[in-house]
Amino acid sequence: MTSTNVEVVRAGRREWVGLGVLALPALLASLELTVTHLALPSIAADLHPSGSELLWIVDVYAFLLAGSLITMGTLGDRIGRRRLLLGGAALYGVASVLAAFATGPAVLIAARALMGIAGSTLMPSVIALVAAMFKNPGQRSVAIGIVVASVSGGTAIGPLVGGWLLDSFHWGAVFLIGLPVMVALLIAGPRLLPEYRAPGRKRLDLLSAALSMGAILPIVYGLKQLAADGFAWPWLIAVAGGVIVGVVFVVRQRRLADPMIDLRLFTNRVFSTASIALALAIFVLWAVNYGIAQFLQLVHGLDPLTAGLWTAPSAVGTIAGSLLAPRFARRVSPGTVIAGGLTLAAAGFAVLVATGPLALLVTGSIIISAGLAPTMALATDLIIGAAPTERAGTAAAIASTAPQLGGALGIALLGSLITITYRHQTGAADLTREALSAAPAREAFTNAFHLSATVSAALLLITAALTTRHLRTPNADQPVRR
Repeated sequence: MTSTNVEVVRAGRREWVGLGVLALPALLASLELTVTHLALPSIAADLHPSGSELLWIVDVYAFLLAGSLITMGTLGDRIGRRRLLLGGAALYGVASVLAAFATGPAVLIAARALMGIAGSTLMPSVIALVAAMFKNPGQRSVAIGIVVASVSGGTAIGPLVGGWLLDSFHWGAVFLIGLPVMVALLIAGPRLLPEYRAPGRKRLDLLSAALSMGAILPIVYGLKQLAADGFAWPWLIAVAGGVIVGVVFVVRQRRLADPMIDLRLFTNRVFSTASIALALAIFVLWAVNYGIAQFLQLVHGLDPLTAGLWTAPSAVGTIAGSLLAPRFARRVSPGTVIAGGLTLAAAGFAVLVATGPLALLVTGSIIISAGLAPTMALATDLIIGAAPTERAGTAAAIASTAPQLGGALGIALLGSLITITYRHQTGAADLTREALSAAPAREAFTNAFHLSATVSAALLLITAALTTRHLRTPNADQPVRR
């Protein structure tokens, strides 16, 4: 592409204002998860759910969100990405009202399930629309960085907004946060967002959609249970079952003339390497957030809300890294920026290993977030840029699903590493505040936390080497065409 052509396709004022509209559901995506966790004690006191019902109130949203991403991304390519986004926003608003005024646990669980399905339309549509609106690679990189920063902004303000709402109103208010966002999206979206539907696309293959959910749901569920309960055959069987269904899904995609996922996308080294880097970045990020939350509550004795406030500053690192990464990528290749960020994040884990005061822990978490943010922004941009225009929705869904699976796997594996190491050193099975009241138990948990940080640093350095090798000249790979 010549410089003249690049100038022709540069986005104007309307596209940048439209990006502001798209940033709203991106911010909501992370904000909603944070405030729901804070609301659980109030929900338990009012609705009196059983222990399993309380878990499902949280988990059903994440499970259906992860399981529906691929299907929704592909559906957007077929029916129109703006149409899918606006339809999902309307459904999300209705489900939010149902959740806010739920009269029993079953109703709340059902409403949260609808919110998860509706939520799965948001990020694939947002990223795909960004790709359609910002065809200039430099502008697209900046726009995706803003979307990633918006997600981090939701993480940062979640504890503050949720705490204020729960102190001032009924717990149902936390589910109404998304309502004005969705109303604004429904009003402004038709005016500011373009419609795009891939030409010549056929109907959605319902069997492939079912297989994709049948693969992802048991994997995410099994990994989450392994992280929470430790090794158990039912959870391992769930993961294995999901993998088997995933193999069937892949075989079917190879045989279809118009597959949900064109597997040839993964033969593009930029697409595949960026997907791996993105998944591994979220793998360690979710794991370290889980570990730090445990460390603050079990070793330092903080309550959940105070622990959440101590972890909120790390979002500042993500926002800064997401916004600065495109600037650096103009001077050097995106792969170099990603590799540098991963190396910086590895240094942040080294700070965690030297953890003493809480301020040092926060410093390490900010460094880690700032280092991983370029991967989240630039890898997503590379995934979208490496896919053909008609597959942007599917590519966006992969860019959304890879972090979900990577994050679930990170919590399961590195979280289990902490638990196993602690049990090996203490011979105790309990990971509670009471169990860690003794100094030897706190020291054992600290050692386990440090081991997890060391493993994370090593994984990041390996991933940095991978991206340096395969993403040095990303423009050498053209989008895959059918």
